[in-house]
Amino acid sequence: MNDDAMHESSLPGLPPPRRGKVRDVYDLGDRVLLVATDRISAFDVVFPTPIPGKGRVLTGLTRFWLGLLGDIVPNHLLPDSISSLGLPAGLAESLAGRSLLARKAEVLPFECIVRGYLIGSGWKEYQASGKLCGLRLPAGLRLAERLPEPIFTPSTKAEAGHDRNVPFQAMAAALGADRAGRARSAALALYARAAAMAREKGIIIADTKFEFGLINGEVALIDEVLTPDSSRFWPLDQWRPGENPPSFDKQHLRDWLERKSGWNKEPPAPPLPERVVEATRSRYLEAYARLSGSRLPE
Repeated sequence: MNDDAMHESSLPGLPPPRRGKVRDVYDLGDRVLLVATDRISAFDVVFPTPIPGKGRVLTGLTRFWLGLLGDIVPNHLLPDSISSLGLPAGLAESLAGRSLLARKAEVLPFECIVRGYLIGSGWKEYQASGKLCGLRLPAGLRLAERLPEPIFTPSTKAEAGHDRNVPFQAMAAALGADRAGRARSAALALYARAAAMAREKGIIIADTKFEFGLINGEVALIDEVLTPDSSRFWPLDQWRPGENPPSFDKQHLRDWLERKSGWNKEPPAPPLPERVVEATRSRYLEAYARLSGSRLPE
């Protein structure tokens, strides 16, 4: 089965999946199978054009980071291999690089975003109000400038439509102060270590989002971790405060959408030109290679 077929159909021998913007989640009873497809979304809308190999990048980087960050907070990754599912050989092989077996978790309904630099919607808000997600920042900061310290800015999780930034107090009111506080502390600690490690490899992690769930009542890291879908990655040697830096994530796609596509950011999303697909693909592969120290097979 090729990757395109996996994007649109259920897998033989498995129950119908719950489809997210990028991942298909198969409920296996006592665990879940997470399959990262090549679908891509921007501004919370999924595009009809896939990015070849993207699912392998997301899965490979998630495995890489979970292996390095597991002492900070528990995560949902299981050591079981795909072969334990008893799938046909060809299907198991096609899933091996783009899927994870994981513990079931009660998902916390917030994106846990950590921002280390002033960019994107945060820059626009700062220009208008001097704040970032409602938090007052020092005056005189420039585009892409490093913040005095990373800040935690949660948002709601939307199955469809746009996520919405909320103050931490709203998250605490919904989850309880202790549980929300543990998620915030874990997110900031994860970002701090990952950002320091990435910087040694010549990459700035400008911001990222984590997702958490409850496993046996404890807060645990779930879903993808520090990938080009969930993060902004910049080349350290090309970063200049005051300038919009190049990136190893889907910022190239966002820039094309805002400047050249004429799209209004509402569904349906337009097809992507081949040049945008290839430029996005190359950036994802480069992020994987720089961070992991190895290259995915073509």
